[in-house]
Amino acid sequence: MHGFFCNRGFWNPWMACLRAAEIPYVAVNLEPPFGSIDAYAESIDAAVRRVQEATTRPPVVVAHSMGGLAVRSWLARSDAADRVQRVFTLGTPHGGTWLARFSSTLNGRQMRIGSPWLDALSNVEATRNKNSLFVCYYSNCDNIVFPASLATLPGAESRCVEGLAHVHLAFEPPVMGEIVREIEATEPLPARTRAHALSG
Repeated sequence: MHGFFCNRGFWNPWMACLRAAEIPYVAVNLEPPFGSIDAYAESIDAAVRRVQEATTRPPVVVAHSMGGLAVRSWLARSDAADRVQRVFTLGTPHGGTWLARFSSTLNGRQMRIGSPWLDALSNVEATRNKNSLFVCYYSNCDNIVFPASLATLPGAESRCVEGLAHVHLAFEPPVMGEIVREIEATEPLPARTRAHALSG
């Protein structure tokens, strides 16, 4: 799941990597680009369903920046906890971000520190207990999500990668490699499924 002001093309390096490893994947466009983060739930649900139908198992979700909030919203407001194995977030403003104060878009305002939307999401999550599904990558040099602690999530695993800017965090080879290895460590897919990896 891509972040603010991006589209599925953001994941081109990841798609090449996953294709080479014969790991099925789906990358989606979160639309409308400046609408409510809650509005992305339908696209996320459809993508997860597509992978699950093709592989017969819950997928691993990788999300950059705002995409991680969209996944949280989808999980918190549905009975979808058993439909994903793990969620890796890369530079997601789980606690908002200081820069969002300058945004006039709806999803930008939702990412403001202490926004009513973030508070409401946290309140729903408190009754759902799904944060343990998350692994949060964050950087002390993130130029978009700062302070760095805002990219972590209570109850989730946090992994600090020092010295990386916001977009760089999503394409750092050790980070990509670590996540791909964890995906591969799950139960191997049947050869027929791997040979017909999804590409959308």
